[in-house]
Amino acid sequence: MDLYEKLLSGEEKLSLVGLGYVGMPIAVAYAKKIKVVGYDFNAAKVELYKQGIDPTREVGDDAIKETSVEFTADPEKLRECKFHIVAVPTPVNDDHTPDLTPVEGASRTLGKYLTKGSIVVYESTVYPGVTEDICVPILEEESGLKCGVDFKVGYSPERINPGDKVHRLDTIVKIVSGMDEETLDQVAKVYSLVALAGVYKAENIKTAEAAKVIENSQRDINIAFMNELSMIFNRMGIDTQAVLKAAGTKWNFLSFQPGLVGGHCIGVDPYYLTYKAEQLGYHSQIILSGRRINDDMGKYIAESCVKKLIAGDIAVKGAKVAILGFTFKENCPDTRNTKVIDIYNELLEYGITPVVVDPEADADEAERLYGIKFNSMDDVKDMDAVIVAVAHKEFVPYTREKIASFFNASNKTRIFLDLKGIYDRKDYTAPEYEYWRL
Repeated sequence: MDLYEKLLSGEEKLSLVGLGYVGMPIAVAYAKKIKVVGYDFNAAKVELYKQGIDPTREVGDDAIKETSVEFTADPEKLRECKFHIVAVPTPVNDDHTPDLTPVEGASRTLGKYLTKGSIVVYESTVYPGVTEDICVPILEEESGLKCGVDFKVGYSPERINPGDKVHRLDTIVKIVSGMDEETLDQVAKVYSLVALAGVYKAENIKTAEAAKVIENSQRDINIAFMNELSMIFNRMGIDTQAVLKAAGTKWNFLSFQPGLVGGHCIGVDPYYLTYKAEQLGYHSQIILSGRRINDDMGKYIAESCVKKLIAGDIAVKGAKVAILGFTFKENCPDTRNTKVIDIYNELLEYGITPVVVDPEADADEAERLYGIKFNSMDDVKDMDAVIVAVAHKEFVPYTREKIASFFNASNKTRIFLDLKGIYDRKDYTAPEYEYWRL
């Protein structure tokens, strides 16, 4: 029997290294078909899973309680497995260079317990060449085994979209690749167990790595264009949303919206591609230009708020400003690489300490990463300005009366920044409101 058949028969196990927003749903999906060990070095997170709690909210507590995944923080358990999937974050450093520490650390840990006949598949987003040029040597060094002889490697880029209940692991086509045809065949078969929409066999590992990194780079560039249009149209006194709605009637107009670009994919992946390009002597023009625009949006929004305060004869220093929403996207608890923090920090520069409310966010994570303690909605009153930064489902139903209750009634105008345009601007007209959106 080959490895795929041994997995199906229960003779061998699959391991998932990294149990975050990407790894945990994959582990749960596989556990419906084969034996799975879910490993994460974060013992506290593992303990939550063991208690049947899903801190990511990706599959829900019930699915965690019912799954047969063997959750563990003991790397020794990896020795029991033959097919390994590595799904750890690949962030960037402060200077926007790739931070490969998590994927290198996972490779070192896995390498210590790697056995002959294993296949290791990486899902982490990287620039072309990382799997074979960086991860493989680490696996060989730690295991004492030889890649291509004692174990094989593949790459299958993750496409899980946190908070998205439509585009799931079982509804999207999965790119797979392997170091040779035999490995590709095994990887494709194993992923076919959970990727019910099908798998696409990339020509080689570097092609698969490149495909992933350009998927998010393409979105980043398109959003940057929308953000630039928003800045232009705001100067013209034209509503960007209205312009996009009109332009969207053309059959081939691409549907993108302006906004903050955070998270651990779209705002990160382009830097991996441009880093590798610079190593080869090519300096990106379009990709980095888009990155600069998107990275500066928090500052632009904060400055727009301050200008509105000044125009409304409201003292900037010490102004009471509320920020509703802190996560990097709506209906998701993840605050990593959120660009709302840029709005917050920029307002601090003007002597404003915003009141931040987010019913969806992981409050402990936000305090640990940013030193911010969330307020409750009851604290949002007598405000000089309100910024609705994230379109959480809790915020969408707010009525005109509800929003009016947030403001200082003594101000002659209410400064209301509805960044995502989730409310009808006709309900917030001058002189009672100074309404602004991207």
